[in-house]
Amino acid sequence: MKKERIYLFDTTLRDGQQTPGVDFSVEDKIAIAAMLDEFGLDYVEGGYPGANPTDTAFFGKRRTRSARFVAFGMTKRAGVSASNDPGLAALLEAESDAVCLVAKSWDYHVRVALGCSNEENLESIRASVEAVAASGKEAMVDCEHFFDGYKENPAYALACARAAYDAGARWVVLCDTNGGTQPPEIRDIVAAVIAAGVPGANLGIHAHNDTGQAVANSLAAVEAGVRQIQGTLNGIGERCGNANLVTIIPTLVLKDSYAERFEVSIDRERLQGLTRLSHQFDELLNRSPDHQMPYVGASAFATKAGIHASALLKDPRTYEHIPPESVGNLRKVMVSDQGGKANFINALKLRGIVVSKDDPKLDRLIEVVKEREATGYAYEGADASFALLAYRTLGTIPQFFHVESFRVMVERRYDANGNLKTVSEAVVKVVVDGETMMSVAEGHGPVNALDLALRKDLGKFQSEIEDLELADYKVRILNGGTGAITRVLIESTDATGARWWTVGVSDNIIDASFQALMDSIIYKLLKNRDEAGRVAAQ
Repeated sequence: MKKERIYLFDTTLRDGQQTPGVDFSVEDKIAIAAMLDEFGLDYVEGGYPGANPTDTAFFGKRRTRSARFVAFGMTKRAGVSASNDPGLAALLEAESDAVCLVAKSWDYHVRVALGCSNEENLESIRASVEAVAASGKEAMVDCEHFFDGYKENPAYALACARAAYDAGARWVVLCDTNGGTQPPEIRDIVAAVIAAGVPGANLGIHAHNDTGQAVANSLAAVEAGVRQIQGTLNGIGERCGNANLVTIIPTLVLKDSYAERFEVSIDRERLQGLTRLSHQFDELLNRSPDHQMPYVGASAFATKAGIHASALLKDPRTYEHIPPESVGNLRKVMVSDQGGKANFINALKLRGIVVSKDDPKLDRLIEVVKEREATGYAYEGADASFALLAYRTLGTIPQFFHVESFRVMVERRYDANGNLKTVSEAVVKVVVDGETMMSVAEGHGPVNALDLALRKDLGKFQSEIEDLELADYKVRILNGGTGAITRVLIESTDATGARWWTVGVSDNIIDASFQALMDSIIYKLLKNRDEAGRVAAQ
């Protein structure tokens, strides 16, 4: 039997940005888009070009290679032609492959929010879709409040969906905008839409999580016939969030009831990167991952002492619905040394490091990691620092340079024009091949000054770090009080487009930052040698 294709549409950068406390920078959006693209999503919605400076700038720096890049915006205004509507013009001119138009499909909203007639709204939908299609871009329509609108006036809600489809929309997306619709209602209403003449192959679902059922509603819609699912990474979004793609994707790939009927763009090999994707995203948001999130949470495959752990060690299927490694997660059996070793062996294998469970150095690595985690380190979101720690414990890495000392000064003074300003200056003394070099730099803050000074002169290694850039810097206070422990996470990138994360922990924020900066540079130098070795082998 030929499988039907389910298309995955990510709206993290648009709908997810409406999450309270989330405010993506342009660099954040570039990084997230690259992560989604690499993972294999079909569509990445970038935002609303023209609505704000961040989204407008981002659309000038698109970062997807495989995923179709989507611009979001409204249908044309009533009483204005499609060719004269500035908002629609901005969407057509945006650097995107597709345009997703949001359209009112609840007559109550048409009357109250738009202040126009039902027929004028239908005309806006038709004309806008036709304009997008004529531009050569893929057209899709998010029918806002569709399920509530259908319950109030089914004929009009269906008319909106049909208007979009008949005008040439590739996708007509049914939105549970208020998030209150129940799975049985979703099934019945989707069936009614298909019966009204919009094929399931052209239907999508956009579910909000206000009753905790966004994932269930998305899957119910698939069972009823829709073939596109919209959602966000880790389920972020306004109010209670959106449908969580991190939960939906493995369900579609690994559960027989879906896998035997449907296929998606994420295969089982790529799915092994799911946990890492989820945790990287949380670190970018500077928040702790949800330990109990399905599939990817730290507790998703964790078992405490007792009969569960005993049975699990005999056969993992006794208490695991899938193998944790299928989504890149780890089994955690807290009473077993062997179980602990298995976790580490798996984590190391994912990073290309092979070690025997009988190697005494593995015991030492486990001990070191546990000691460091007790003091505040978290290696789930700092892959480069964990790799360096493993290399140092299990083998050796070159001592590229040695930092003999560093000093940071912050001074508040008047400049030549009499303006009060705060100046940060850093001094770093580095030894390379027995030669001592001292670098001094001023920065916008103490960490920036320290970074500039550290990378100012590394002797024969200087040319290797010219393309190294610090993409992000995040600080998390782990406990209260003036002597609080601080964890610093630094994201770095280079000209190859690779990104890596390093971590530092201390009761001194400058010291924690310096640890992460050092790891970033050392990892870059090691990375250069790995890449050179691969080229030589070819």
